[in-house]
Amino acid sequence: MPVKVHALDHLVINVADVARSVAWYQKVLGMEVKVFDPGQGRPKANLAGIWRSKYQCAKDADKVEWFTADHEMPGSDDLCFFTTSSPEEVVAHLEAADVAIEEGPVVRQGARGTLRSVYCRDPDGSLIEISSYAERPA
Repeated sequence: MPVKVHALDHLVINVADVARSVAWYQKVLGMEVKVFDPGQGRPKANLAGIWRSKYQCAKDADKVEWFTADHEMPGSDDLCFFTTSSPEEVVAHLEAADVAIEEGPVVRQGARGTLRSVYCRDPDGSLIEISSYAERPA
């Protein structure tokens, strides 16, 4: 019987400057900075600097206790984040944060239905899609 994946636990975003990226993800996507807590129970994003200093290991930044991709490259990620905000609210927020919009709002097909998406890029150039479902997913 094949293995079935049903959810994302975490992702690692390769970045050139961890502090710059942390500030961007806080300001633009409203993410919180937390020292790694294995019991948090929600999907998480790790920012990995090109010299393997893991932000989430702030208590011992030089000690790397896990491995990541074979060919890490800042700016090579393509991520889709969900929001309850409307596409118009996303556009207004990005404009207020002085973040260039690559495309959108546009209609796309998501894993669970029709998405309304706005695209921008993080400081390293990774494509960031901020989406909401046109209708509540089944």
